[in-house]
Amino acid sequence: MQKIINAKELRASLPKIVEGVKRGENYTVLYRSRPAFRIVPINDYDRIAIPLSKDPLYHASALGESSDGLTAIDHDAILYGKLRI
Repeated sequence: MQKIINAKELRASLPKIVEGVKRGENYTVLYRSRPAFRIVPINDYDRIAIPLSKDPLYHASALGESSDGLTAIDHDAILYGKLRI
């Protein structure tokens, strides 16, 4: 279940919110009346993460020459955690 709370409520009710997350609840936290982040159960993280195949930057074509001498594949490795330098 998705719930919307503000940052003040998060600070005041953290233990209660942690228990809710353990039960499967999701929270969107507002900061200054705008969505700032979500709190989701750890098991749901993979379900909501965007797969790399849908990431518009992953394996993007080169737009010019790299000033550091690395290839687009090298940059992907740096950005996505497969460091090859």
